[in-house]
Amino acid sequence: MNIHFIAIGGSAMHNLALALAHKGDTITGSDDVIYEPSWGRLQAEGLLPETFGWFPEKIHAELDAVILGMHAKPDNPELLRAQELGLKIYSYPEFLYEQSKHKTRVVIGGSHGKTTITSMILHVLNYHEKEVDFMVGAQLEGFDRMVHLTEENDFIVLEGDEYLSSPIDRRPKFHLYQPNIALLSGIAWDHINVFPTFENYVEQFQIFVDGIVRGGSITFNEEDPHVKQVVETSSNAIRKFPYTTPEHRTVEGTTLLQTPEGEMPLEIFGRHNLSNLEGAKWICQQMGVDALDFYEAISTFKGASKRMEKIAEGTNRTAFKDFAHSPSKVRATTRAVKEQFPHRKVIACLELHTYSSLNATFLKEYKGALDAADHAIVFYSPDAVKIKRLDEVTEAQIAAALNREDVVIFTDSDAFQAHLFQQDFDNSVLLLMSSGNYGGLDFERIKTVFQ
Repeated sequence: MNIHFIAIGGSAMHNLALALAHKGDTITGSDDVIYEPSWGRLQAEGLLPETFGWFPEKIHAELDAVILGMHAKPDNPELLRAQELGLKIYSYPEFLYEQSKHKTRVVIGGSHGKTTITSMILHVLNYHEKEVDFMVGAQLEGFDRMVHLTEENDFIVLEGDEYLSSPIDRRPKFHLYQPNIALLSGIAWDHINVFPTFENYVEQFQIFVDGIVRGGSITFNEEDPHVKQVVETSSNAIRKFPYTTPEHRTVEGTTLLQTPEGEMPLEIFGRHNLSNLEGAKWICQQMGVDALDFYEAISTFKGASKRMEKIAEGTNRTAFKDFAHSPSKVRATTRAVKEQFPHRKVIACLELHTYSSLNATFLKEYKGALDAADHAIVFYSPDAVKIKRLDEVTEAQIAAALNREDVVIFTDSDAFQAHLFQQDFDNSVLLLMSSGNYGGLDFERIKTVFQ
C-alpha cells in the first residue's frame, strides 16, 4: 500500500509508520515539527520529511490511505487536499482496526495501568516466543517498536486509550477497536477538556464495554467501584472475569508475590502494579499461557519506559522516573514508593503539565496525592497555563488543593533544579513524576549524584 501520514512525528504515529514500512508498505509523511526520538528513528529508516511543513502536493490520487494524527488541525492543507480528492482518510485507531479486523483483538483499557498491563502481556508472550501483533504506548525492553503489524499473526494486543481519535473524529480511540478480549483496570476522571464531567467520562467506558464483540470477554478490576458498576450493569452478552490484587509482601525492599509454587520475588512493586499483574495474568491465560508459565516470565519484567523506571541507584539512594500526572496515578505511585522503602526519605517531585492538572477547578482532585512523601515539590510553568488558555493557577491554590502546607512550589525551572540538587539524598528515594521534563531537568546530573 501507498500510505501518507499527516503529522508523522507523533509518538504513536511514527511508530505506526515504522511498523508499516517494516511490513513492506510505501510510506510518506509530513509534520511541522519533529522531536527526538521520533526524528532519529524516522531518519534511520529514510522516512524523515525532507522539509518540515504541510505540502498539499504530497497528496495524490495514487495514495491508498491517508492517516491523520491528532497534532494536525481540521484545516490542515494536506487534509483538505485529501478530502478534495476523495481519498480514504483514517484516524490512527481506525487504521489499526482495519489492519486487525480478521484477528482476535485484545484491548486493554482504563484511566491508569493500561500501558503497564499491555507491556506485561507482551513481555510474557515474548518470553515464551509467542508472536502477536501489538500497539503499546511506551518503548519496551526487547522490542524495536511500539507497533508491530503482520499478515499472519492471529492475535493483536492494543492499548486502549480513551482520548480522541483525530481532529475530525471526536470518538475515543478505544471505541473503534471492537475487542474480542478486553480488560478494564480503573476509572479516574481525566481529560476534562474533552469530558467536562465525571459522568460523561464514565460513559465512555460503558460504551467500551458495550462494544465488546458478542461472546467476547471483559476482565475487570472489581476493587474499583466505578469499573465494577460499569461492567456489572452492562447487558452485553459477554463473559465477565473479575480480579483483585494478589497476596504479596515486601521484605527489605523486595516484593514477594504469593504463587501456587510459593513466594516469588518481583522486579516491580506497589499495590497498583500487583493489581496490573493480576489483570495481565488473566488476559495471558485467555491467550493460551498458563499461570505457571506466566509467573516464570513476569518475574523478569522490569517495567515499561517512564513507568516507575529506575534511572539511578547508589548504595543508599535510588531515583525513579514515572509518567504519573493524574491524581490517581500520583497518589498510587507515591504510596507505592513509600511502602517499598519505608525507612527511607521519599522526595516526590510532581510537574503539573497537562490541561487537566493546570485547571483550577480540577486541582481539588489532587487532595492527598502527595501525602506519602516526606518532602513534596511541585513545579509548573505559567507559560504552559497561558498556552493552554487557562485561568491563572496560583501557588496558594496548589498548596490548598494538595492539602499540604509544607509543599514547595516552583514556577522557575532553574530555581526548581537548584532546590532539588541541594537536597541530602543519603538514605532517600527520589520520585520524579511528570509527562513533561520540568522545563529542562538535567537527568544526567541526577544519575551522577545518585552513583
